[in-house]
Formats: sequence, C-alpha cells, structure tokens
Amino acid sequence: MTETTKTHVILLACGSFNPITKGHIQMFERARDYLHKTGRFIVIGGIVSPVHDSYGKQGLVSSRHRLIMCQLAVQNSDWIRVDPWECYQDTWQTTCSVLEHHRDLMKRVTGCILSNVNTPSMTPVIGQPQHETSQPIYQNNNVPTKPTAAKILGKVGESLSRICCVRPPVERFTFVDENANLGTVMRYEEIELRILLLCGSDLLESFCIPGLWNEADMEVIVGDFGIVVVPRDAADTDRIMNHSSILRKYKHNIMVVKDDINHPMSVVSSTKSRLALQHGDGHVVDYLSQPVIDYILKSQLYINASG
Repeated sequence: MTETTKTHVILLACGSFNPITKGHIQMFERARDYLHKTGRFIVIGGIVSPVHDSYGKQGLVSSRHRLIMCQLAVQNSDWIRVDPWECYQDTWQTTCSVLEHHRDLMKRVTGCILSNVNTPSMTPVIGQPQHETSQPIYQNNNVPTKPTAAKILGKVGESLSRICCVRPPVERFTFVDENANLGTVMRYEEIELRILLLCGSDLLESFCIPGLWNEADMEVIVGDFGIVVVPRDAADTDRIMNHSSILRKYKHNIMVVKDDINHPMSVVSSTKSRLALQHGDGHVVDYLSQPVIDYILKSQLYINASG
C-alpha cells in the first residue's frame, strides 16, 4: 500500500490518568508500532483526554493537577498531546461524546475543504465554520497554493505540535484544493482519516459488565469508531470479546496489539503508582516519569490519600 492509501489514524485515550504513568505512554507507543507493522495504518497523532472532575472516582485529584501531570509526561513526545476539552466541560462526558467531539471538530482544523467520497460529487463541500477567520488554520502563505498529499499530511502533523485538540473524522474524505473553484471541484487525493479509541484490556472487559455502558454508546464506539486494545496482565481478549454480543458483532473493528505479552509496562497502573507514593516505595520511578514524580511531591498529591 502507498502512504496515501493507508488509513491515517489518531489514537484517543480517555481515562482518569490519576496519575498518568509510563504504562499509559507505552500504550500509545505499542499501539502505534503494532498498527504500523500491519502495513495498513499510519498513526499521525495521539490524544490524552483526562476525565472530568465530576466523574466521582474515589481519590481522583483535581483536573488542574492531572492536566499538568499529563503535559509533563508527554512533553518529550513529538506526536502525543493532551486535550483539556473533557475537563473543561460543565460536567462529566461519556466516552462516546468525547469521540464524537473530536470527530466533528477535525473538519474545522484541517484547514481544507472536506467532501465525503462515499456520496456523489455534487454533495456540498464543507467549508470553514461561520463567523471565523477565512484564513485556513494550517495555511502557510510561504508555500505554493497547489496542494499535494504530503502537504496535507504536513498540515495535520503540524497541528499536533501547535494545538492540543486534534479532531479526525471517521469516514474516508477527499481533500479538495481550498483555492479551487467550487463549481468545478477536482478531487486530487483521497486520504482516509480515522479516530480510534485506545484502551487497555481492562476497559474492554468493562464493556461486558451489565448496565455499566449504554448499549447505544457501545454501538457507536465499537461500530463507528473502532478500538485499539493493548492487553494488560496477559488478559485473554478473545474470551473477553466473546462475552459481549456487541463486541462479537464488531470484532472486525477491534484491533488487539499482539506484541510482547510480558511487556514490563503491561503491569504498571495508576493504582500501583499511588500505593508506591503512599508507602515511599522506590519502585515508583519504574511507574512514573521523573517530572511527574517531582510535580506530585511538590504538590503533595496522593501522599496521604487512601487507595
């Protein structure tokens, strides 16, 4: 497959990140490596989306602290970014709504006019949002106006280094020259962009708990978006999926990372990290990056907390 015929992917991880661990970062890295090895995907970005304070989980520290720790954890990454949107809402948001938020806004941050290629060519193209600057977000006035696939991907990639919120759509879209005469639009390149939920096998297993997830949301998350699962503690993902009719139905849309099942980061968790901090366990350096540890100690987080 050529670069432009591969599916371009943004990985989105939702969660408490209480605190964010080395395991979370390795989850992104392992997922990207695995997807690249399949030969069908190019991962162009990752998003860390911490949950809202009203989630109600015991021991959950303020999103102000969690956002800072997440920023510190990804500060040396050139492709993973932290998105505060979920934390900044008035109340807790479902995972489904977070995915839909990023999908819907991707069309606004590409800086290009998007048209769905699965519909006839006379389908109205989607332009810039109303009441906003007409200057495309990614436009560079120093480059020729004739776009290419490489330039389009560069625009998306550039956005990852400049802003937190990166919002890819789910379907296949055709990028259309933003300077083209819309009466005679020519499609010059098709690049499929998808946003995939990245999670551990523990979240996948939670789909099987009766009443925990809204079934309509599950249909959207697994059926419309898709999931990349990084197993933890050598979990049997096939067994997990067979326990849910929805997971069985959309099994083709669930990609399980099949690398080293004994990966040292697969046993790292926020819970273990909090316990290590409370007990003064030196192994905390194996779980958390040093900037995160320094911030926790400076802010006196988790030290006297329970659980």
